[in-house]
Amino acid sequence: MSYASEYDVIVCGGGTSGVAAAIASARAGAKTLLIERLGALGGQMNVSGPPGFSYAWLFNQRGEQIIGGIIEETHKRLLDEGHALPHDHTEYREGSGFTFSYVDPDWWGLLIFNMMDENDVDLLLHAMVVDVLKEGDKVTGVAVETVGGRLELKAKVVIDCTGEAYMAVRAGAPTDMVPREHLQPHTIAFTCDGIDWDEVLDWVRAHPEEIVHPDVPGRSPEETCKVLRRIENVWDLGEIRGFTSILKKVMDNNEWHGMSGMGFFLMPKGDPKNRRVLAHLQHASHVPGRSPYDPWDLTYSEREARRQIQIAFKAFKKYMPGFKNAYITRMCTELRIREGKRIVGDYILTRQDVADAKKFPDVIGKSGFPAGGHHVPGTDTIATDVVWPKDRGSHDIPYRCLVPQKVENLLVAGKAISTDRDAYHRFLQQTMVTGQAAGVAAALCAKQNITPRELEKDVSELQKILQEQGAILYGTH
Repeated sequence: MSYASEYDVIVCGGGTSGVAAAIASARAGAKTLLIERLGALGGQMNVSGPPGFSYAWLFNQRGEQIIGGIIEETHKRLLDEGHALPHDHTEYREGSGFTFSYVDPDWWGLLIFNMMDENDVDLLLHAMVVDVLKEGDKVTGVAVETVGGRLELKAKVVIDCTGEAYMAVRAGAPTDMVPREHLQPHTIAFTCDGIDWDEVLDWVRAHPEEIVHPDVPGRSPEETCKVLRRIENVWDLGEIRGFTSILKKVMDNNEWHGMSGMGFFLMPKGDPKNRRVLAHLQHASHVPGRSPYDPWDLTYSEREARRQIQIAFKAFKKYMPGFKNAYITRMCTELRIREGKRIVGDYILTRQDVADAKKFPDVIGKSGFPAGGHHVPGTDTIATDVVWPKDRGSHDIPYRCLVPQKVENLLVAGKAISTDRDAYHRFLQQTMVTGQAAGVAAALCAKQNITPRELEKDVSELQKILQEQGAILYGTH
């Protein structure tokens, strides 16, 4: 099988932003190639985690759905096939914004390959993009190292979906990043089965004050505890974190690594008649102070995260209610990098924009996620100095956040879009929103023979196609 050497759009990276970008680009009529260094597609959904966090925050605190498009399509398809659960609107989480739309991550990964075939996306797997091709300040393609040797592939527009802005950096785009010692810690996630969920629920109902509660405006901690005391279905919990008395005992006995707290998310496996609930531990290892741009640091992080996982699993089995017979069924195969470089784009989305629930004329998607929460090494797990979008709504994501300064014919989607640190858009649902928008924008630029920066002058066609693809741009707070 042979493929072309020239494309309308080349997408670098097959994670959550990259797969959305490739599908959207192809649907918008562009000849599209997706390049991925692994043999799997899906990134933080099904390779590095966190499927426990899958499709959270699709609704704002008012209960308005603010994210649709490819996310909604994949959820519905998996739901129809029995590999997902309906959108979560249970009493415990309704009104928090922090609701879930669970999918089986392995079936999600299979579906994504099907969607590549359905939309005639060319794939190049087991290939690492190592550089960009340029003429002056214009990106004209990419250089790729493969098992068959080096390839140079041309494109009218390149989309950087590497997560860490690797291609934007190679192209000379300006970026911003905190010093490595302040970066959010990296992690490896794993999944357990064999859990007695009745025992877990008995403990939660008896100790509701020890659980970290979702923030529901107007509801007191005491009222939330009352809700927890009457929960009968583990799916109603979604994420279970805290266990303060257990954590103290484990720490006092020197049987915890001390780099994170205790908790887990949930994962569905099996069909509706034989549904199993798995516990997904995506915060059980934290490796701070290591750069995603240093291979020695990444190697250390892979080793250290696995050391911490073994400590955490043994502690869960010994101390956590319901985990006595637990066993590991799934290890994410590589490090999940929480923080790296962000491009400096034609607009920098800020913490204040999030707080103001700011709307933009070049809107390409929305987010209701608060700004300012950062993972930290230590038993607190997350340092929260968050601000929520006003009126329990959401903010717009402007197209200009995807366009890096000082470089032409390049778009960036996913974690590395242009924001300040507090407004960092690294979460799965955000990356797929920006990926879909970048894919449509790149296809339009290729068709009209203009640069992504020139497209800023009139984004009406971009917005029209995004809405035709199911994206939600208007009509919500």
